[in-house]
Amino acid sequence: MHALIVVAHPDPGSLSHSVAAHVAQGVTLSGPDHSVDIADLMAEGFDPRFTAADLAVHRREAPPPADVAAEQARIDRADALVLVFPVYWWSMPALLKGWIDRVFANGWAFDFNLDQPLEKKLGRLRVHLIGVGGADTGTYGRHGYADAMATQIDHGIFDYCGARVVTSELLLDSETSDPLAHLNVARAIGRTLFDLPEHSTARAA
Repeated sequence: MHALIVVAHPDPGSLSHSVAAHVAQGVTLSGPDHSVDIADLMAEGFDPRFTAADLAVHRREAPPPADVAAEQARIDRADALVLVFPVYWWSMPALLKGWIDRVFANGWAFDFNLDQPLEKKLGRLRVHLIGVGGADTGTYGRHGYADAMATQIDHGIFDYCGARVVTSELLLDSETSDPLAHLNVARAIGRTLFDLPEHSTARAA
């Protein structure tokens, strides 16, 4: 089975990149038939701007641009999609959000028009979310940030397309705690990526 890990952070030496690498390591250790691809959106220069060309795709007036079609093909080859990202303002970075805005397009991720019910097209896809946050568990719980992120990302994005969010982890205290604990969690996620039952969602490390 094949996993696509998408990471969005400008610093290749960041904890987010280390987490992505440890997830990949866990995947490769989990079985000889398991493979992994890491999509470093910053290094690859993905353009997150939703332009008139993307609007034309949404309106079913034009095919996806080449860069979007390439990302869709990457996901089509994957059995599991893993998003690794720093938490910016209680959400994902603009680069990753723009990747979703452009890639999860009408006609590919879902079918929407006014003449028929919404069709969710990504029911086969298993999604794993790993957010790296600087605040502590108490802050997230006290202000409801974890629940807000679940509503916005798990439900608002992936459920709309029919994709199944299997795990949703927040690796917190990232600026003050020993990173080794987070990296061990990341490796464990990778090792069990294709074994976890649906809806085994966790919210904080």
